[in-house]
Amino acid sequence: MHQEGHFKQPAFIRDVIIGLSDGITVPFALTAGISGAVASNSIIITAGIAEICAGSIAMGLGGFLSAKTEEEHYYSELAREYREVKDCYEHEKQEVRDVFANYGLSKQAQDMIADELAKDEKQWVDFMMRYELGLEQPDAQRARKSAMNIAISYIVGGLIPLLGYITTSTPANGLRDSAIFTILCLIVFGYLKSKFTGQKPLAGALKTTAIGIVAAGAAFGIAYAFNHFK
Repeated sequence: MHQEGHFKQPAFIRDVIIGLSDGITVPFALTAGISGAVASNSIIITAGIAEICAGSIAMGLGGFLSAKTEEEHYYSELAREYREVKDCYEHEKQEVRDVFANYGLSKQAQDMIADELAKDEKQWVDFMMRYELGLEQPDAQRARKSAMNIAISYIVGGLIPLLGYITTSTPANGLRDSAIFTILCLIVFGYLKSKFTGQKPLAGALKTTAIGIVAAGAAFGIAYAFNHFK
């Protein structure tokens, strides 16, 4: 029997991608920048942990507010559609016909479907929400889940660059190991992210890694220059 292998959790994957992407890149750039200006790994680790805490809260809150905004928009449009099927009955039926006209159905078929849908107000409104506006009913727990997914992913990603400084005794060695850990992680993350989103995995891995290296290199260069030429 044929079974379709569609992925069922795009929202979860989107949250994880957002959290991990910033969680790996931002702390990596920060710690690399600080390593060019201080002589102690403990300072870098403390700053990195502080950034991870602040970043995870900010990113989680951003995810929560974004999901809440989507939810409020959906229910605002839902209320409007219920008003319109009452106040603009024939116009809304014509919009149903227009949807099926775009699929090439005959005028007779369009009329039949519009008449049948109009018999059930809820199904009619659900149809208009999905096919006219392209809106799906949001999960009632989506905002909370999004905040948790993004925040946890950010923390996990942010701890990777710190490992280099935790396992070494000098900023130079810490930066070296941090770069190795982070680059390897960026390659794997970029590959998997691209695979899940239907892009070319190798190109995605290289692009994600390049962005992380450029960000860290810029931060290190600015901190190093400021420290040595002030």
